[in-house]
Amino acid sequence: MSMNVAPESTPERQAYYDKIGAHNLSALWTVFRDIITGEPTSECQPHLWRYDELRSLLLEAGDLITAKEAERRVLILENPGLKGMSRITTSLYAGLQLVLPGEVAPAHRHSQSALRFVIEGAGAHTAVGGERTYMQVGDFVITPSWQWHDHGNDTSEPMIWLDGLDIPVLKFFDASFAESFGADEHPISRPAGDSLARYGQGLLPVDYKHQSLNSPIFNYPYDRTRDALHKLSESSDWDPYHGVKLRYVNPVTGDWAMPTIGTSMQLLNKGFSTKPYRSSDAVVFVPVEGEGRTRIGDRIVEWGPRDIFVVPSWHWVSHEVSTDSVLFSYSDRPCQEKLGFFREEHSAQ
Repeated sequence: MSMNVAPESTPERQAYYDKIGAHNLSALWTVFRDIITGEPTSECQPHLWRYDELRSLLLEAGDLITAKEAERRVLILENPGLKGMSRITTSLYAGLQLVLPGEVAPAHRHSQSALRFVIEGAGAHTAVGGERTYMQVGDFVITPSWQWHDHGNDTSEPMIWLDGLDIPVLKFFDASFAESFGADEHPISRPAGDSLARYGQGLLPVDYKHQSLNSPIFNYPYDRTRDALHKLSESSDWDPYHGVKLRYVNPVTGDWAMPTIGTSMQLLNKGFSTKPYRSSDAVVFVPVEGEGRTRIGDRIVEWGPRDIFVVPSWHWVSHEVSTDSVLFSYSDRPCQEKLGFFREEHSAQ
């Protein structure tokens, strides 16, 4: 019998299924084709959020509730195929956070790891484990699992960033813990820029002992990333599927910067078109610069700076840009690689 054809149901079989159901049992052969599929299947759908629309709604929330009242004033980006689940993909969360001038989002910690990708504003700060970093557009900031952190904005303009967390992963394992610090701000014990100076120069303190799965750098500034992409674009062969694409790494291990979330930045020059590519990790994209269009399966989304779009697992994706463009992206690829089931495919077209 073909694996694509379910066994025929008969009255005798149904009576048997009812009998074993009373014992909290079920028959594998009735669901085999649903739980062991030939290719990835998911309710996750391709979707694009326009930043201008999101920004307007987020600022409206700023008039309704303070950052302290809300704990975190965030609008969750819910995938239309996963409504009510607080997920942008089956394994990852995304939300747009607003901190207004003069506000502090109070200190807390949780088992979930978080990334912050700065969308708008300059000079507001996030503090992680006793060190502040002052954020600029395009910066990639890490909040490791179970680290005290708070956010503040001493500037005169709103600060908005994208939060990406592994909340669904922790929920799957029933491993979520959270704790409030009891004060708005955690004490500062190191000067701003300490972690980048200490670990981000191709050097490590001579007696450094690796104690975390996360990178010891928690802010990867955009100007450094953009400069690296630009230099490589002049001297390297362009990958036909990705253009010039770099992944953020832990300088201690060379692994991804975060253990559960893989983050990358890629450059596509004006007129460049990538060949179709697909992978088993669903990917969230945020264009920092430029304009273009992306084909996701049989759907095309047209994007500009600060828009956000998602590519579900095992969907063919290709990009075509009309101006020089830089795209940030994140996915659960590190989890899949460590568990041994990440897969990718490159089209010959």
